[in-house]
Amino acid sequence: MRTRHAALAALFCLALTPALAADSPQTAPAGATEEVGIITTDLGQIVIRFFPDSAPNHVDNFKALARSKFYDGTTFHRVAPGFVIQGGDPNSKDADPANDGIGDGPRRLKAEFNSRPHVRGAVSMARSSDPNSASCQFFIVIGEARSLNGKYSLFGEVIEGMDTVDKIVAGAAPTGDRPAKPVVMRKVRIEARPRAGA
Repeated sequence: MRTRHAALAALFCLALTPALAADSPQTAPAGATEEVGIITTDLGQIVIRFFPDSAPNHVDNFKALARSKFYDGTTFHRVAPGFVIQGGDPNSKDADPANDGIGDGPRRLKAEFNSRPHVRGAVSMARSSDPNSASCQFFIVIGEARSLNGKYSLFGEVIEGMDTVDKIVAGAAPTGDRPAKPVVMRKVRIEARPRAGA
């Protein structure tokens, strides 16, 4: 009888093990790294963590543009307090603000709408009325913009530098959604860092 009870107890413990493991915090393997995007401006840096599980093509596109120095010298040409700041348009490198917001990069992307919410710090791709028109311009959410959920391809989040984003917002023009003085992205680079939890 004792032998039978011992066997049943062992089976019970084995049955619990997967459930306990599932509830335990998951940590990355020692030495694991992830690539982040680092935007350097005169007001400070903005560091972006990517979501390749949610929008892999948009993540790859941003990394490729950054590595090719496409973004260097572009500005945050749109500043809408309480909503978003937007940048990455190659047209913003010239002295004509009238053409900002209509420029494209070397490719257009199919939509990768996902369930991630457009909350403060979310990084998502701008597009026209065509869902598959995202190219190079991206925006960072200032407050909450849940009306954008499922309609724009959210591909990352700001993990450092929201104070820099807030400084950019503070420079908004009194009317409209243009900055009083555009903030230039001096350099946008991709860097490997230890993965959170590693």
